[in-house]
Amino acid sequence: MTPAAPLHHPLPPPARYRPWLSGRYETGPGLHRLGTDFGNGRLDGHLFQVDCEWPGYLEAKHEARAEALHKYVATALAPGEEGALARFIIETLSRESPDLFTWTPVSGGGRLHCRPSGEILEVDDQGRLQAARGGGHRPPYAGIFDALACQVQEDLVLVRVGSGDSVCALHVCFPNHWAPAGKLGQDFAALHAPVPGMERTRARGPVLLQAALEKGPYVRFAWGLATDTRLNHHPEPPPGHDPEAWQGRRFDPSRPRLFVRVERQALSGLPGTRLVLFTIRTRFTDVTALDDAELDALIRALDSMSPAQRRYKGLAAHWPAVRHWLDALAARAIP
Repeated sequence: MTPAAPLHHPLPPPARYRPWLSGRYETGPGLHRLGTDFGNGRLDGHLFQVDCEWPGYLEAKHEARAEALHKYVATALAPGEEGALARFIIETLSRESPDLFTWTPVSGGGRLHCRPSGEILEVDDQGRLQAARGGGHRPPYAGIFDALACQVQEDLVLVRVGSGDSVCALHVCFPNHWAPAGKLGQDFAALHAPVPGMERTRARGPVLLQAALEKGPYVRFAWGLATDTRLNHHPEPPPGHDPEAWQGRRFDPSRPRLFVRVERQALSGLPGTRLVLFTIRTRFTDVTALDDAELDALIRALDSMSPAQRRYKGLAAHWPAVRHWLDALAARAIP
């Protein structure tokens, strides 16, 4: 079988989101309907945003998988749930980006032609992965969830909603200082317990999940400052990496670098199930590239953080130096 046909046109630039423009750091639900216009054209309406940065994201995913698959991928799916998830992702990719992802039904299942990766995923009638053609990834895909997650730039978390709720699958190669595998089986409140200021939102977790099932999909944003643009900040560094360097969040006034790390989080109910899929798309914006209004709003939003929120975001140790540098940047005293 030949690989999927190559792309014949460039992928679009990535969408840009600026959730700090209110001038307040907020941890509420902040839900917007998928498709709300944020100035990014058709990408605002896509659950899975495929853009020109795709190769770097997929390289980072495969690096994480090759390091230790169990650190980033964990599942506890009941019979039928993996198939429902696979069908939802395949149908969404084929609908949103038919020039990039094509589903071809065949007897006993079908094939998903993934042009960005050049792979063809063969799937049986239960949604199980039978073969992946055209890819040179290692280790081999652990199943259809792993294979599909490696076709998109988003991290994926699946939550089962019932009398309670629990995380039943994660494919998170770009964690922001948290360990994905340790979240398997947790409910919404426990999942967000470390986040200061989310007490009211945690209490409303069941309501938010039910709304996603019945009325979604929705989009929300989370953000903070970073001193590098590495996507993967798992708290356990890979073998051979210096733990302090891997941790990041070290602001050096002599060589200052700051980026706004924004997560676009979407919540989608899977039709005919009690499952909610969270997609998490991470992107960085260089603080020096912000215009005057954007920078002013960012400074005001950072000032509005509580001490606990600054500690959680890794800002506390370097906050005076960061704040001084931001003032100088706002005065355009920095070339």
